[in-house]
Amino acid sequence: MTTSPIRQFLKDHGIQEVEAIIPDLAGIARGKVVPAAKYMEEEGMRLPESIFLQTVTGEYPDDASAINPSEIDIVLKADPKTIRVVPWAAEPTAQVIHDCFYGDGRPVTMAPRYLLRRVLDLYASHGWDPVIAPELEFYLVEPNIDSDYPLKPPIGRSGRPEIGRQSYSIAAVNEFDPLFDDVYAYCEAQDLQIDTLIHEAGAAQMEINLLHGDAMSLADQAFMFKRTAREAALRHKMYATFMAKPHAKEPGSAMHLHQSVVDAKTRQNIFSNADGSPSNLFYAHIAGLQRYLPAAMSLLAPNVNSYRRTTPNSMAPINVHWGYDNRTAGLRVPMSTPAARRVENRLGGADANPYLAMAASLTCGYLGMIEGLKPTEPITGSAYLLPFQLPRTLAESLRLLRECRPLVDIFGERFVSAYTAVKDCEHDAFLQVISAWEREHLLLNV
Repeated sequence: MTTSPIRQFLKDHGIQEVEAIIPDLAGIARGKVVPAAKYMEEEGMRLPESIFLQTVTGEYPDDASAINPSEIDIVLKADPKTIRVVPWAAEPTAQVIHDCFYGDGRPVTMAPRYLLRRVLDLYASHGWDPVIAPELEFYLVEPNIDSDYPLKPPIGRSGRPEIGRQSYSIAAVNEFDPLFDDVYAYCEAQDLQIDTLIHEAGAAQMEINLLHGDAMSLADQAFMFKRTAREAALRHKMYATFMAKPHAKEPGSAMHLHQSVVDAKTRQNIFSNADGSPSNLFYAHIAGLQRYLPAAMSLLAPNVNSYRRTTPNSMAPINVHWGYDNRTAGLRVPMSTPAARRVENRLGGADANPYLAMAASLTCGYLGMIEGLKPTEPITGSAYLLPFQLPRTLAESLRLLRECRPLVDIFGERFVSAYTAVKDCEHDAFLQVISAWEREHLLLNV
């Protein structure tokens, strides 16, 4: 039966419909919209297990070995902490994120929320509690109903589109004040803890920072914020896109992850010693990120478009060097007090599923801590001038994941099988498309 806090929420807010949702492997909200009365009566929503093998194109891979051949149902159980109003809905509507289980009570190990919880449980077994703060970049663009045409920046209140880069420009943000008024109102209604809003380097490119906290809560908030930004933008006749590289000649959009670890009992940052100096665990965490992030890259750069962002001269990291307050490095250690000592993982794209990106990043740091790894020396100067260290394509990234035994052991064989099958299928579909570049440069020249 639906849990008491959810029943009370639905009653208190006069909810008429419930959006019962789960994040799939791509981070897309899947689920059902149900009348509130029916939702409260049922003992659990159900969806086909195959939902975790669906690609972004709506297709399914030939390799379906990760699921039951009978195409069984899975049971969705609501997480009461995630229930929120849907502020853009025409009728009083609630949304609630669910966890997924089989009929015998076993968790669905392919589910992104399960994977993150599995990683958090590993930390908890050592008395550690990760703290995460995501930064999400996204572009505002004009509505684009023909995918053959490039995207364009939208018209702001001045009546003119941006034609140059406006990093940190207040006036450029003010161009879209009516939209951001709605974004803030929607976020407040959903208790999404926004820290700051800035204009990034690209034309009509924005960045929203969420306040640091519990990793699962922040993954839920990032998941809900993406949906919120897209809905608010549509209300103002524009799109908000979290594609990693939506414009050919503009910077890509990232999801930077600030991560630290506190002692679960004392709440003290274990990245700092009692005298305020960096701890061995801090260095080991960085070393784990350096060693394992290239093999985990497909979870932080999950689409073919993702690898257009992580190319030289694109204002994105191209290696796993680390440095103090160095934004050219893949791993940046911001200036902070010992209590706030953290690592900023700058490799991930905004298109990443936040649950999987956080699980991957925390897993790499965890492996470094339990293996006692040592990092390279911190760099000074530009890491953009140093050799490329990351996979260059989705296919290469998936191969590295399959071959990395420590990651496979933590993520689980079934998850890796499902994830790589889905991403292989998407990559194969992409290869069927002939680009304008190929027609322009190869048609009459080869």
